[in-house]
Amino acid sequence: MDYVIETSNLKKSYKGRIVVDKVNLHVIKGEIYGFVGINGAGKSTIMKMLMSLIQPDSGDISIFGKKIGNNSFECLKRIGSIIENPYFYEKMTGRQNLEIHCDYMGYHNHKRINEILGLVHLQDIEGKAVSHYSLGMKQRLAIARAILAKPELLILDEPINALDPEGIKEMRLLFRHLNQDYGTTIFISSHILSEVEQIADRIGIISDGKLRKEISISDIHEYQAEYVELCVDDVSRTAHILEQSGKCSHFTVVSDTLLRIYDTDVSGKEISALLVKNGVGLESIGRKQNSLEDYFFQLTEEGK
Repeated sequence: MDYVIETSNLKKSYKGRIVVDKVNLHVIKGEIYGFVGINGAGKSTIMKMLMSLIQPDSGDISIFGKKIGNNSFECLKRIGSIIENPYFYEKMTGRQNLEIHCDYMGYHNHKRINEILGLVHLQDIEGKAVSHYSLGMKQRLAIARAILAKPELLILDEPINALDPEGIKEMRLLFRHLNQDYGTTIFISSHILSEVEQIADRIGIISDGKLRKEISISDIHEYQAEYVELCVDDVSRTAHILEQSGKCSHFTVVSDTLLRIYDTDVSGKEISALLVKNGVGLESIGRKQNSLEDYFFQLTEEGK
């Protein structure tokens, strides 16, 4: 397996308290890996160690197949990151901050700044100093800085913090675009499981400094909180109708007759009416409950 990030028995303590305990991460090249846990679980500490901002007490870190040490600067140039609260030159504009970052990274394509400001929807505030940015605007600028030099790997610590629902959706689409169109590997942390689940290929669940589980999203959907299960005569046509309706964007084809819809705000009655109207043979429909949240807490509680 081609791992972009791999850790072996990674451990870190502060004042005698273990905050990261023998963590073995495996992030596959080209995937979006969601790193999930409550606040204080150890996510940020691990990300700081990956970026060499702090040193582990023991264990090894490999990025791009090479062990990280004190002289890993060239490796770090291939990474874009947001770790905890981003800092900027507050009296300068967003563009000026990005220009400085280009120079620091040795990336001299300043023309790309226009493209990036457009991608994060900051193109209309050219003359505004960062000190006058809202928290959400600063978070957008942090994301712009992270992706500016076309990194092969993005390490993003709670990147949707301070964003409104529209901003969260825009960033979700942006991360998918970077992953699918540029092959960027993304390691993204959050305490909001539902958000990570919408973009991740696999997730790692951490609690009390321990990595409890690494599991693919396709497997974790077995534990998804409430879904509507459909048995139909034409799965492909049904999937197309659901997608085009705009009401059901989160569904999985289980077999040649079975689908599961995970959009819990859509009623079975609405789904039935939509399919019958479009001539789909609906054999059965039923709402089932199998809580992802229950699975998450069961997993983390078992390790205590």
